[in-house]
Amino acid sequence: MKKKQFYFGMLFIREIVVFFCCFFVFSSYSIDNGLGRTPAMGYNTWNDFRCAGISADNVKKVADQMVKLNLPKFGYEYLNIDDCWAVSRDSNGIVVANKTAFPDGIKALADYVHSKGLKFGIYTDRGSETCAGRPGSEGFEEIDANTYAEWGVDYVKEDSCHAAISPEESFKQYGIMRDALNKTGRPIYF
Repeated sequence: MKKKQFYFGMLFIREIVVFFCCFFVFSSYSIDNGLGRTPAMGYNTWNDFRCAGISADNVKKVADQMVKLNLPKFGYEYLNIDDCWAVSRDSNGIVVANKTAFPDGIKALADYVHSKGLKFGIYTDRGSETCAGRPGSEGFEEIDANTYAEWGVDYVKEDSCHAAISPEESFKQYGIMRDALNKTGRPIYF
C-alpha cells in the first residue's frame, strides 16, 4: 500500500513539474498585452479588392455591412486593410498612404471603423517592400509601430515578401516589429 501511495505521489509531483515547466516555457514567448488569447476574427480586404479596389470608401462600406450583419456579436471584430494602401515614405521615414484612395488619411479611416464598434487592422511586410512592391517595414519598424499606434491601429499583419528566408532571420525580424509595437503602449494584435 505504501508503495502504491509513493508511486501516485511521484506521479503527482511529476505532473506539477511538467505543468510549471510548460507554463514558464510558453509564457516566456508571449507578450502580456491581453491580446491573442483567442483567434482574431474579422475581414481582410485582399480577397475582395487586392490593389485595384482598395480605398477608404470601400473599407467604410465593408464596416457598415459588418455592423448591418451583426458580425461583431459573433466575434468578427477586426476590419483589416491589406497590401497596396501605402505608396511611399516621407522625409521622416513615415509611411504615406495613397492620397487618391485614402484622401483623409489612415487615421480618419481607423476612426470611422472604430465609430462602428470595430477594430482596425493594417498590412506591412518585414522586408524592404510589400508583396505588391510598396514600402516594407525593414529598418523602419519603430517608426511604423509608432505611426500605427498614433493612427489607432489595433492589428498589424506583417507579411514576408522581399525579406530574409532563413528561419533564424525571419524570427529575428518578426521580433523587431513585435517589440516595437509592444513598446508603443497601445495593445496591437500582431
